[in-house]
Amino acid sequence: MTSTPDLRHTLRHLATHLLTPLLMCLGMALAYQGAFHQPTPHHLKVAVVGQSPQALALTRGIQAKAGPALDVSSVPTRAAAEQQLRDRDLVGAFLPDQKSPQLLVATAGSDTSATAAEQVFRQVTAAQGSPLQVTDLVPTAPGDPTGQGVFFLLVALSIGSYGSVAVIGAAGAALSVRLRAAVGVVTALVVSVIGIVTAGPVFHVVDHDYAAVWALAWLYSAGIVLLGIGLHTFLRRWTTLTLMVLFVMLNFTSSGGIFRPDLQPGMFGVLHHFWNGAGFVEGVRSVLYFDGGAGLGGRVLSLVLWLAAGLLALAGAARFERRHPAAAPATPAAVSAAAVEEEIEEEEEAAVGV
Repeated sequence: MTSTPDLRHTLRHLATHLLTPLLMCLGMALAYQGAFHQPTPHHLKVAVVGQSPQALALTRGIQAKAGPALDVSSVPTRAAAEQQLRDRDLVGAFLPDQKSPQLLVATAGSDTSATAAEQVFRQVTAAQGSPLQVTDLVPTAPGDPTGQGVFFLLVALSIGSYGSVAVIGAAGAALSVRLRAAVGVVTALVVSVIGIVTAGPVFHVVDHDYAAVWALAWLYSAGIVLLGIGLHTFLRRWTTLTLMVLFVMLNFTSSGGIFRPDLQPGMFGVLHHFWNGAGFVEGVRSVLYFDGGAGLGGRVLSLVLWLAAGLLALAGAARFERRHPAAAPATPAAVSAAAVEEEIEEEEEAAVGV
């Protein structure tokens, strides 16, 4: 029978280990429900095509009725509207006509945002008694009809990346920071190859520009892996939870893969401008559907900056371990193989808790 002190120690040990999954549960509930529970348009950018008094009056009327839900502008010609849609400056452009009104959208930019714009203008044409014709200028690939396949590629890359950090940090404890970083770079390469092969030839979510999409995937994965390896020196057992906060809770929700910021609370719109998940998702969309335009340069820059943050974290970890050798990750000579295996298993279990 377990003695009272042993029982207390066991319960404290159990409570300590339960803290991580409970914090994951709380974080995921707050992040996912906060981001996705009630998609509502706010400042959704749409336009009415035409400069006639009737078109301008319609523009003012829709804006007055919608309030902050929409940003309604006036575009002089259809050609100008199409260009703004291809530049991703608009979500929808309405061509008023008593008999055959038309809405131009680009679902490759965001299917859910295009659907929200369609709902708005269906109400307008319903009041006129005319059916609305919807024209999709930039459709998604045949293998990705919902336009969310890129988001699920992001999920796979993320799990492969931050899950690998747990193994490198524990099983690679005997290695120097430089060698752990080299392993991380190779791991990111493998993760990105798995991603492009499954998204490309296997499921046809990506149907062209494989090299460019792979490069974005490697940049994204390497940034996570190197940052995680650097942080592991300082955070130890809290590394996986930290990476989940950074690259799942805040990352998936702000990526624009399901809902873009114009359908989410404001915080996620702010993160969407510079977070690495948004950099990957929007960068891939720009490559696949918008001829490398629509802000691709800024998205690549954001991924490079995240990679730079990883390199800085590695430099800090190397310096810390040189100055505090006793605080460096324990080597296999200092701990038993069973202990190392236990640490790996614990961190891997936490890493798959998405």
